[in-house]
Amino acid sequence: MSGTLSDLNDLDRLLHEPARLMIVTILYAAGQADFLYLLRETGLSKGNLSAHLTRLEQAGYLSIEKRFRGKVPQTLCSLTENGRAAFEAYRERLKRIAASL
Repeated sequence: MSGTLSDLNDLDRLLHEPARLMIVTILYAAGQADFLYLLRETGLSKGNLSAHLTRLEQAGYLSIEKRFRGKVPQTLCSLTENGRAAFEAYRERLKRIAASL
């Protein structure tokens, strides 16, 4: 199936938002990352990062695990199978669109 510019309208809007795309891209490559790592790598504020993580979790794209490392709380994030599949589909659609230009 070839891509066209009109296919941009069909991109996953949840992933297409730049901050969420950055988060998902990091997690796709890393497998798992803690909140502080994502905070540092994305440059987002704590509140903004938290809001984007919540949106991704509500969509079923992200799994969030809260635990303690010693006495220090740690929030670990990873993509779910649905999240990985959604990112792969998003990436393939962008490749098809770019190839059609």
